[in-house]
Amino acid sequence: MKNIIIIYSLLFPLLCFSQEKIEGMVMEANSENKHLGLAGANVYWMGSQMGTITDEEGLFSIPFTKEYNKLIISFVGFESDTLTINEPKMVHHSLKPSNQLDEVVIQKKRDAVQKAYYSAQNVVTVNSAELLKAACCNLSESFETNPAIDVNFSDALTGTKQIQMLGLTSPYLLITQENIPMVRGASQAFGLTFTPGTWVESIQITKGAGSVVNGYESISGQINTELVKPLTDKSIFVNGYANQNGRLELNTHFNKQLTDKLSTGLYIHANRRDQKEDNNKDGFLDAPLANQINILNRWQYQNPETGWVSFINVRFLNDEKQVGQTAFDPITDKFTTNAWGSEIDTRRFDSSLKLGYVFPELPFQSMGFQASYSNHKQDSYFGFNRYDITHESIYSNLIFNSILGDTQNKFKTGLTFAYDGYDELVNSQSFDRDDNSVGVFFEYSYDDLEKLSLTAGLRIDTHNRLGTFVTPRFHLRYTPWEKASLRGSFGRGKRAANIFAENQQLFGSSRQIRLSAESGTIYGLDPEDAWNYGLSFLQGFDLYGRPGNITLDFYRTDFKNQIVVDWENPQEVSFYNLDGKSEANSFQLEVNYEILKNVDLRTAYKYYDVKTDYQSGLLQKPLQAKHRFFANLGYETAPNEKGSQWRFDYTLHTLGRQRLPNTSTNPVQYQLGDYSGSYSLMNAQVTKVFNTHFEIYIGGENLTNFTQDNPVLSADDPFGPYFDTSIVYAPIMGRMFYGGFRFKL
Repeated sequence: MKNIIIIYSLLFPLLCFSQEKIEGMVMEANSENKHLGLAGANVYWMGSQMGTITDEEGLFSIPFTKEYNKLIISFVGFESDTLTINEPKMVHHSLKPSNQLDEVVIQKKRDAVQKAYYSAQNVVTVNSAELLKAACCNLSESFETNPAIDVNFSDALTGTKQIQMLGLTSPYLLITQENIPMVRGASQAFGLTFTPGTWVESIQITKGAGSVVNGYESISGQINTELVKPLTDKSIFVNGYANQNGRLELNTHFNKQLTDKLSTGLYIHANRRDQKEDNNKDGFLDAPLANQINILNRWQYQNPETGWVSFINVRFLNDEKQVGQTAFDPITDKFTTNAWGSEIDTRRFDSSLKLGYVFPELPFQSMGFQASYSNHKQDSYFGFNRYDITHESIYSNLIFNSILGDTQNKFKTGLTFAYDGYDELVNSQSFDRDDNSVGVFFEYSYDDLEKLSLTAGLRIDTHNRLGTFVTPRFHLRYTPWEKASLRGSFGRGKRAANIFAENQQLFGSSRQIRLSAESGTIYGLDPEDAWNYGLSFLQGFDLYGRPGNITLDFYRTDFKNQIVVDWENPQEVSFYNLDGKSEANSFQLEVNYEILKNVDLRTAYKYYDVKTDYQSGLLQKPLQAKHRFFANLGYETAPNEKGSQWRFDYTLHTLGRQRLPNTSTNPVQYQLGDYSGSYSLMNAQVTKVFNTHFEIYIGGENLTNFTQDNPVLSADDPFGPYFDTSIVYAPIMGRMFYGGFRFKL
């Protein structure tokens, strides 16, 4: 291993065709001269849109052009360096941890949101700087300043934010944590709230069909969360948050490097809300009373001499929510008509292992093993509706990476095993099942860096309920001219819909559940099956000496089968297989530009056309705005020698009218119109950084104080036949101010 750089330098020129590029390795600087590659480091030309990210071994390759000669290398927790390069050559560069810097280097601020110009997939990377633009207390609140994801409230009770992409709800997204499936099954409704924002190092958002390496369930895209690493995170980090509505949060990180190869981190999150809020005076809480404790222990091992690297995570979570009428007391009122209320208690244990091996003599070849186990138990009731679910999950994925002849032609292949055991109770009816699957995959990628890259993957899975099926995925990128990227993709996704876990908001109503069970194997229904097609064009530009980019996206999802959730009858909700067509068309125009020095503007317009054949005919998806507009304006002052600076952020969301579910058969006082009105939401935050160790922030959400009228139908008679809390198209909570601090060592 000591000679890895010498071997690498000899092998790499023989393995590559093109000479007009810079290739090399980014490593961590250390006193023992050990060559530890940094995966995910940013490498890009100063003043250009050309950049790349190092792979798992720290290797990179980037086109060379005489127009640029300043190569910037950066990584979270390390000091950025700028290299002067005037000709194609091999580069082996070590970055120093930021707290060990003792010399001056040329620096350039890394964009908080980065778009990939040379990736075959349409990927947007959101780093920790972007997450600081809002309070970002948990993962569900991490997308408020990014137009790729839409954030909505699911009901008038829990206040839980649900996300959508390409016009489809989160169950059609593959949500992973360090590429291991995480938010799925029983955790689908509340799982995003179980990852605190301070734990997140970066988020990768992939539009359209994802990679076959990560499974077959992705339909509209993938969201992958990278957690902070014990080796590069601050030794001590404390974040405190409080808002005027009684929400209190505390996050603490404790990291320790035990040896030169082993590091560990202990991350503790706690939040609580005891204050009852009922600003609209309907007798129901505007936000739940809540209490959560969330503890993660993380271990990182790296041995560059042998080529091994591993991560081990162990986490325990306890989450308690109380919702309903302000007068509700669980001790005296549970399952009575004294007052309507609900409790949702969740206990979760999960653990994961990532093990990687890089062949010392062949740094482009590696093996990886991923495994996870989770036990998720939710006990809940909504008035007289009872819903309990226990979900035990086991997942493993073995991956082998190598090349075909040269490093322009790479492949991944492997084997996946998954098991999900569900113990589910809906009122008095039990829905227990065991799902298991075994799959194999092969993914080929070609990349000449300058003009063309493609990724073509195929996997075959055998599932005890979905049968044996094939999942193809294809992504293509072409660069027609400078700073341009044209992409196309298509792929298939298939999944077993967990209809009750994914639609828990419907328990907060008097609707009767009607299950049109046929001969299917999941609740008597068939698996969901869809194809996604997409085109995307990204163009970078420089205007008045400042950078910008413009993006055009169009994606279409065609369902071959979908479990239709039909609540067009206000007295019931029906689940049945699609009979006809269901399609989602998504168009987005986004423009990003530095309008003044240190002033960044991000704007986007989105159009959704989402239609489904219901039993009552072809209808637009309810509670989905066809037209959306987004704008984010950020400004920050240049830091002084002590690191002191100001940061200002403002975000605007404008939503067009939304079709509302049919309520025409209700009494007049419990009827809603056919459509909601359009509205705008404004959020803002100001951060004062005093030095590299301490900062405070204050902000406000929903500054226009816009709220939905009558969010709880029949609030005056919650045990009557017209009670419904599920028709939510706007905020329930009005204007809210918050403040907090961050301390780092």
